[in-house]
Amino acid sequence: MNAVINDIDVELIHTGVTGTEEQDAIMVTRRALDKINSIREENQVPAEYALRLGTQSGGCSGMNYILGFDSDVNASDKLIELSNINMVIDNKSIFYLMGVTLDYVDDAYGSGFVFNNPNNAKTCGCGSGGGHH
Repeated sequence: MNAVINDIDVELIHTGVTGTEEQDAIMVTRRALDKINSIREENQVPAEYALRLGTQSGGCSGMNYILGFDSDVNASDKLIELSNINMVIDNKSIFYLMGVTLDYVDDAYGSGFVFNNPNNAKTCGCGSGGGHH
């Protein structure tokens, strides 16, 4: 579902988890979707590959986010079609991704995909001394 939040064009992924509300949806910005599509084209990723969003434990924040194309879709995965992109999320990760926004940033500090989680006070900054230098 298309929405505009904080002046940013996003697609909402409803988790389908019982008892969740609108703010529990996973959000993907239009910038991120456009970049995912261009990466798919540049790298000639086969159409049957889905984009996997996930989490795994580890790192100083206790959680790492996973983003990548995957040909292996399991029965326990939730399959979402979003702007011509098939996305898959495993049923454990979906709880950690609720309310998270996937964005693509390209600024003076560099470029890349960013997971903005309102439930975490800060993103992991191992070894950076607490911020941008």
